[in-house]
Amino acid sequence: MIYDVIIIGSGPAGLSAAIYAKRAELSVMVIEKAGLSGGQVINTYEVDNYPGIPGIGGFELSIKFREHADKLGATFVNGEVSDFSINDKVKTVTLDDGTSYEANSIIIATGGTPRHLDVPGEKELSGMGVSYCATCDGAFFKNKKVAVIGGGDVAVEDAIFLARICEHVYVVHRRDQFRASRHLATRLQELPNVTIIWDSVVSKINGEDKVESIDIMNLKTEESMSYDLAGVFIAVGYMPNSESYKKIIATDAGGYIIAGENCETNVPGIYAAGDIRTKDLRQIITAAADGANAITAVEKYLNNI
Repeated sequence: MIYDVIIIGSGPAGLSAAIYAKRAELSVMVIEKAGLSGGQVINTYEVDNYPGIPGIGGFELSIKFREHADKLGATFVNGEVSDFSINDKVKTVTLDDGTSYEANSIIIATGGTPRHLDVPGEKELSGMGVSYCATCDGAFFKNKKVAVIGGGDVAVEDAIFLARICEHVYVVHRRDQFRASRHLATRLQELPNVTIIWDSVVSKINGEDKVESIDIMNLKTEESMSYDLAGVFIAVGYMPNSESYKKIIATDAGGYIIAGENCETNVPGIYAAGDIRTKDLRQIITAAADGANAITAVEKYLNNI
């Protein structure tokens, strides 16, 4: 069978695309790597900026997206893309188990993975106090001291969440002000058990078989300090999951797939939606909008082949 569209990824962009594809009566398959829909939204404790449902949990919102796609009859398969090729107008996607699927169009909605600090101790203590998901691992650090590294929305949201259950939260940010939204930054700075360490970076994470402390350096004074704590939550951005597609699809210097608001890439019939594409704002609502725009572009493409 040759599908009208194969959607790679089942975060907000991929699920939105699946919903719009089924409403357009297109044959559609969604390939999800984790076997669990939602993408990075699953790891968000509270979503307060999605219209109409303020304060909803990220996992709950993901379930709602998936249930909507299921209700309309979207097909889902689990697997990781290992190969990607084009033969004339037909695109072939091969999974890591050797299974191949064909479609006339492809939407890449694979999002990104957490960026690492690449400092001594990070790799060695990953899973032993070093974490990239506060909502996943925060409960293990109840009544303990932890640090959050970063200054964007995710970092600030993580710090607010951890402050509810941890004894104290240190927030280490390399700048002198947050990149996060003003609303989130204000909420964080009002919390009594949070200390913000500006203009600083982590130089080393210390511990034998678990995190025991971190060394930080002030970028302006070059002064070094050490903080005893049990957990380090790293939230310094994401790397786009575009490696499998770079040989065919044009990307920018950061690895993001080059695509505009209509989600069209440099290859006819291939689209990029959500956090994977070049864009100014990466939020749940913009990812969902990408899914809708991508399907609109797919319909126009299919009508002309």
